[in-house]
Amino acid sequence: MGKRPLDILNNALGKPVIIKLKGNRSFRGTLDGYDIHMNLVLDNAEELLNNESNDENIKKLGSVVVRGDNVVYISP
Repeated sequence: MGKRPLDILNNALGKPVIIKLKGNRSFRGTLDGYDIHMNLVLDNAEELLNNESNDENIKKLGSVVVRGDNVVYISP
């Protein structure tokens, strides 16, 4: 039984997610909110520079809003 994408996002609220964006950018943080356009709100967000997660390649951002039309995938 397949779930609808927004149901999966709803289950991921308050949990850590990784987001891949167009332009080969990646972010991780706690999913704080979303809307029907997949605009996302991340809390404690970090940008993973060069798609690596070691301490040298992490830029801490705090709270961010990600525009939905830039999202390639969201991994709960």
